[in-house]
Amino acid sequence: MSSIKQVQITFDCAEPARVARFWSEVLGYVAPLPEGFATWDDFDRAVPAERQGPAWASCADPLGAGPRLFFQRVPEGKVAKNRVHLDVRVGTGLVGEERLAALEAECARLVALGAVRGQLLLADGVNESCQLMQDVEGNEFCLD
Repeated sequence: MSSIKQVQITFDCAEPARVARFWSEVLGYVAPLPEGFATWDDFDRAVPAERQGPAWASCADPLGAGPRLFFQRVPEGKVAKNRVHLDVRVGTGLVGEERLAALEAECARLVALGAVRGQLLLADGVNESCQLMQDVEGNEFCLD
């Protein structure tokens, strides 16, 4: 029996390159272009007009430690809450006001990239504080 060596997280989206650029900035990942192309525009010009606008994009941890993120274009829009979401770990080991300050600083950075701020969930004695967010296409994630 073989064991799983790698995991890729796949997002359905309308604009794969845009969402890949957003998550690259959030996580410090790199978003490689399709092999043989210098830009997404060059890639677009190489495909038939009815298929223009990249059908997929990806980004990956430059150190190879984190999972690859893959973004695929789908025709339908997002209609319900995600069943799986990413936790962006910016407050690990921090508590109280120090944690809230770290969450707020990262939230402000991500809002400037196009994210939407959601509810701030304050520490409740069991869980530490976290900030709910949405990416550029409305996919939920948490600053944790």
